[in-house]
This record gives sequence, C-alpha cells and structure tokens, in this order.
Amino acid sequence: MTHLQLAEGPVGFLTGLYISFWLPGLVLAAALTIKLPSIVKLWRDPLLRAVGGLLLLACAVFVFAAPSTIAWTNRVTGVPNIAAPWVYSLITALSASWLLLVIHWRNGRTEHQAQTRRATRWVVSVYAAVVVALWVLFALADVPVEQVQDLDTYYATTPFMREEILLYLIVHTVACLITARLIWVWIRTDGLDGWLRWGLRILSFGYVTNLLFSAAKFTAIVARWTGHDLDWLNTNIAPSAACIGATMVATGVIVPHAGQYLQDRWMVHRQRRNLGPLARLLRSVAVSREPWGLRATPEIRLIRRETYIRDALLQLSRHLDEDLRRRSYDTALALGAEHGRAQALAAAVTILDAVEAGRRDPDGDHTTAPDTAYLLQEIQAVSEALRSPDEITAVRARAAVPAESMSAHE
Repeated sequence: MTHLQLAEGPVGFLTGLYISFWLPGLVLAAALTIKLPSIVKLWRDPLLRAVGGLLLLACAVFVFAAPSTIAWTNRVTGVPNIAAPWVYSLITALSASWLLLVIHWRNGRTEHQAQTRRATRWVVSVYAAVVVALWVLFALADVPVEQVQDLDTYYATTPFMREEILLYLIVHTVACLITARLIWVWIRTDGLDGWLRWGLRILSFGYVTNLLFSAAKFTAIVARWTGHDLDWLNTNIAPSAACIGATMVATGVIVPHAGQYLQDRWMVHRQRRNLGPLARLLRSVAVSREPWGLRATPEIRLIRRETYIRDALLQLSRHLDEDLRRRSYDTALALGAEHGRAQALAAAVTILDAVEAGRRDPDGDHTTAPDTAYLLQEIQAVSEALRSPDEITAVRARAAVPAESMSAHE
C-alpha cells in the first residue's frame, strides 16, 4: 500500500512520496502474533517482555499516528490536537523500549543482572518523566486549530508546544543513537550466531532510518523558524522513514528467532530425508511398515524413522557378518577413506550382505554375536554411505576376497 504521486523534478517526487501507516502496522502485528505464544508462556523472561513491549508499542504508534485515527481521537475527546501528546507519549515509550530490548538482549546473563536492573530503572524513570512533561507542556500550550498531518511545523513557533515537539524528537533521537551505537559495537564482537548477526544488522538499518525521521522533522522545524517552508519533509519524508524504520526493527527482532526455528526444522527434515536409503533397504526385513502421520511434527517423524530403522537392524542382527565388517573396514581404509567414512562404508556393506542372507535363509544364525553398537548409533552415516553405490561396490568386491588370497594376489 505504497502511494506515489509523481511530479516534475526530484523534489516534486519526494514531496509526493507517502507510505501508508497501515503497512508497518500490519508487519508489526504479524511479528507480535508470531512471538505472542512464547511471550505468554515465558512471561517471566525479561527479554521476551521487552520484545513484546516493543512490538505492542510500535503497533500502537502506527495505529494512533495514522491521520484518520488522529482525527477520530480529537473528535471523540472533543479536545483539538489532543492526539499529539498521546502519539508523542507512545513514541517516547517506544524509544524507551528500544533501549530496554538491547539492555536485556545483550546483558541477559546472570552475572549482569544487577547492571541490567540499574539500567532498566534509569531508562524507565527518565522516559516516564519525559511523558509527564509532554502532557504538562500540552496543557500549557495554546493549540486551537486542529492539524492532522503537519502539526509539528504548524506549531513550531508556538510557546510550550514548540518545547513539547523538540522534547519528544530529542528523546527519540537520543534513543536511536544509543541503540544504534550499542548494536554496532555488538555486531563487531566475535562468537555471534549467524541469525543473530543478521538480525542485528537489520535492526541497525532500522534505527538509522529512524534517525532520518528525526532529521527530516528537525530540518522542517528549523526552516519554519527561519521563515522557510520545507513542510514536505515533515508530512512526507519523516512518516515514510518511520514506516520503513519500524518495519526493519520488527524484522530484525524476528529474524534471529524465526531464522533459527526454520533452520532447526530444516535440519530435522534433512536428517529424516537422509535416512531414506537405509529405511528403504530395511523394508524387506522389517516386521511392520514405517509409521506415518500427516499431523505428526517433523521431530516425531524423525524419531519414528530412527526407531523403525533400529528395530529392523536388531531383527537383522543374526545375519550380520562381523568378519565381513572388519574386512570391509580395512578395505575402505586401503582405498583412502577416512576412519569415520570407512566405518560407515563397512557397516553399509555388512547390512547389504545381511539383507541378502536374510532373504536366502530367514532363520539363519551366526555362532558369534555381532557388534551392533555402531550400526544403531550411527545410522545417519550408514544411510549416507548407501548414497555412494560405486564406493560400496568397490569395498564389497575387495572385502569378499579372503585376506590370505588378497595378500598372495598382491
């Protein structure tokens, strides 16, 4: 829902640029919906509370800062421009939530709890005092003419309202600068998770864009003080920068959590898929079919496949040839395989041989008890080895020859 009004020249284009307040509101609401179950479940976690507070306040800002909502608020209360201190208070609270998020996110470890509590109290006290000051200044100001979109420049020279506008912009800018600085230092530290680093980068971009919001507002206000008209910076550029910045902040908050969640799900799916060759090989000897459930989670499906494979291997154990496994391992090493790969190839050869032996003689039994520990524990590596039929064929062909014959032949 981006509205572009084309005009002649670059300045004309910028004066016609406007991004709907409802777009970031929808993004923020979606982010809050994603995080809400975790926030409710783990309400005692201060970091999750900070995330929830930030997303909720950001949603409130864009709902109440929309021109239609501003007009509705003024009409319902019967007080011209009372939406101004309300929106300024929400922006101030949002600025405080940025600082609180970074404080709890970065210093959430046990050894930093005292420092975190002090910083939290300081931020809450300062920004609460600012909110009180905003309402006091509005009560003292004379603002009878309703302004829905350009209040900051219209009343830029009005006593008390001028100070109120400057106050909320200053605390917003300070919060942006401090948060961006803390995040930038944090990004440069070693040992950060990849998803966390990407989230912080997106967050930093969001806060830099929010600085553009403040810069556009300040420039338009100073222009009014000096008798110039740059109101388009206030009515077009500043709101658009705020919308983009809020969207980036919401994305940066969600990326580390959503990215890690999707990565974990993908890893579980890939592990189950990698077990496919071994599961298909063992279908002929398994007593029952591999269970499947459409409503089962990926983790449950993985556990079921692992259980199915291990049960089938136990049923096949009486056909396992331990001598063949040792010869296959030595052969794989001789062919240049690493220790782990050699073990997996040897196990794959042994299982293939056991499956064929089970088909020929279902009741067959070996006099020596085979070692099934590796087979049961490293089914991922064994299944992966089955994806290399050429290697298995080479190892199996040489391992089938008795060691004495191989030495004499060589």
